[in-house]
Amino acid sequence: MIGRVARTSSLELVGWRLRLRTLTEDDYDAWYSVRTRCRDWLLRWEPRPAGAPPMAEDRASFAARCAARERERQLGGGVGFGMFTEGQLTGEITLSSIQRGPFQQAYIGYWVDEQLAGNGFAGEAVVIVLKYAFEELGLHRVEIAIVPRNTPSRRVVEKLGFRDEGLRRRQLHIDGAWRDHLCYALTSEEVPDRLMTRWRGVVMASKSSTS
Repeated sequence: MIGRVARTSSLELVGWRLRLRTLTEDDYDAWYSVRTRCRDWLLRWEPRPAGAPPMAEDRASFAARCAARERERQLGGGVGFGMFTEGQLTGEITLSSIQRGPFQQAYIGYWVDEQLAGNGFAGEAVVIVLKYAFEELGLHRVEIAIVPRNTPSRRVVEKLGFRDEGLRRRQLHIDGAWRDHLCYALTSEEVPDRLMTRWRGVVMASKSSTS
């Protein structure tokens, strides 16, 4: 069962193998270790204006980012989670740019430790966040934008039933240049009955096919 676990100051969502939890400064050492080891693998997919240096990864910058995300969560604009499996930091996933009013939509972005890629963790994290977005936040639409050459990430959303809405030219600065992105979306009406049972089967099948 996927549900919400009450915590004093952070938000935690529970899946089959993963726990998603808002990060705090106490997570810095684990986060920095993964980011350092996977830096070259991750930077090529991350938003960064042309000529700008990579994101600062010192403890003070990490603490400031955690604080900013907590303020964003309190204001209802978005929420970021660390992915944890058996206590190990596996990656991050964010539900960002939440729009209310007539839109009721948001965007999902994620990354996974290179050494743990192919185990279905990204798919499971997306499922957990979708459940939270649709059932607890009452959102109507969730989008995920993916660079066309990022085939593994595209497989994640396609297997979960996201609709391919086509190519957006030069949508985001990624690794210092404007990059085209494929837009994938899902609305609450497209989520079938017993959605968690169906999605769990997809996630686990994805893990088996890549192991």
